[in-house]
Amino acid sequence: MFDSHCHLDFTVFDDDRIDVIRRATDLGVDKILIPGVQASSWYKLTQLCNSHPTLEYALGLHPWFLEDFENVHLDQLEDALRRFEGQVRAVGEIGLDFSGQVVISDYQQERIFCDQLALATQYQLPVIVHHRKSHHRILHCLKACNFRCGGVIHGFSGSLEQAEAYLKWGFKLGIGGTITYPRAQKTRNTVASLPLQSIVLETDAPDMPINGRQGQRNSPEYLPEILAVVAELRGESVSKVEADTDYNALQLFGLS
Repeated sequence: MFDSHCHLDFTVFDDDRIDVIRRATDLGVDKILIPGVQASSWYKLTQLCNSHPTLEYALGLHPWFLEDFENVHLDQLEDALRRFEGQVRAVGEIGLDFSGQVVISDYQQERIFCDQLALATQYQLPVIVHHRKSHHRILHCLKACNFRCGGVIHGFSGSLEQAEAYLKWGFKLGIGGTITYPRAQKTRNTVASLPLQSIVLETDAPDMPINGRQGQRNSPEYLPEILAVVAELRGESVSKVEADTDYNALQLFGLS
């Protein structure tokens, strides 16, 4: 299984990170992609991933971590993409968040997002996109930048119409813990209706806990439970969903 989005570098894993990786591997999670979120964390992230064959990484500037943003961070991102070309799998986690949790303006967010889309185009890398109350502007930016390298819409929880809009731009949809909640009927219906080639699985650990584990630290160990729910919703075998979603992620991130 491929966990296409897991923040295993966060400090909440500092005490038992190796044990978490081992337990996840024992459960069949044999590939984990860790998206970078801010320039100050990239070195630690690359060192971590270089020391574990299970781990892969992306580098980006996440909207939640832009309170100390300086233009030099974009220069540092370009430098890192050049130095680690062939090792960095995507530009991410990037995106737009209009929920009120981001300290900089929507306009500044869009500028930084578009600058990172341009870098992804320059290095021919997919992107990993965070969204919150921003689907319309993300699609606007993709069109304005004529972005054609694809990627993942992380933590997708939208409608079938929104999903299809992203599929037209060559994106996969990151499906995680949300679908384990019976109340998430819209998202569950969307997942059941999508072509399987459009889906990748993710945990977003330590966030986005699955149903029954609310308030607990999320973990890549729980990816098999998300896989089982996807298979149940679609009426397909676990083995088929696992094989197809793994293939989708491996192809997208240049690992096949």
